Amino acid sequence: MRQGKSSVKVGCCGFRSSRDSYYPLLSAVEVQHTFYQPPQITTLEKWRAGAPADFEFAVKAWQLITHQASSPTYRRLKRVLSDEEKEGAGSFRPSRIVKEAWEVTRACAAALGARMVLFQCPASFQPTKANVGNMRKFFGKIEREGLSFCWEPRGGWPRELVKALCDELDLRHVVDPFSDRTVTPDSCYFRLHGRKGWRYVYEDGELEELTSMLPEGRESYVFFNNIRMLEDAVRFKAMVEAGE
Repeated sequence: MRQGKSSVKVGCCGFRSSRDSYYPLLSAVEVQHTFYQPPQITTLEKWRAGAPADFEFAVKAWQLITHQASSPTYRRLKRVLSDEEKEGAGSFRPSRIVKEAWEVTRACAAALGARMVLFQCPASFQPTKANVGNMRKFFGKIEREGLSFCWEPRGGWPRELVKALCDELDLRHVVDPFSDRTVTPDSCYFRLHGRKGWRYVYEDGELEELTSMLPEGRESYVFFNNIRMLEDAVRFKAMVEAGE
């Protein structure tokens, strides 16, 4: 087991039970509602007020920032977009709709007292000159206001380019650690999707291995996103605490 004082926040990608039963079990949650269709701010404020003081919310940025309007994830979007908005949505484009989507995401993070904002990109977001330029413009203009930005590229991005952008734009590189290695190993944000697909259940030995991937004396986030995410996250949290 690792030595040293490390802060490891463990949770699921979305609540897998009622919030009241979830809070005593885990230390964090990655909110998925904010990606598909952000809830009312008053709703998120109630979530924050009902959670323990040391419980942490991470926010998944609204899909209008990262995903183009052709994405199947837009089926869960309740807002009706104009043709102009559809054209400007996604890929960090310098458009009014992307700017608005960021303002909504920022407000959601504030309501939840969140410090981490995840920008998950689709596989269709390729490492083109235009996409890299859009990223630089987007992250160069928005105010962080104490937030940490986490980026999960999934479009075959060269490792050296990912590292260069994370260094330049101050981003945490988000990976499934059993599939890829993060280029920001001192600032880990792991999302575990299942080694053989969503129905995968992690073995104890794999969770022990996962503890060894976390940096000593650093803050890390580990979110499970498999069929047994709640049970696996609870087992992993117990291992982390036993190692401390």
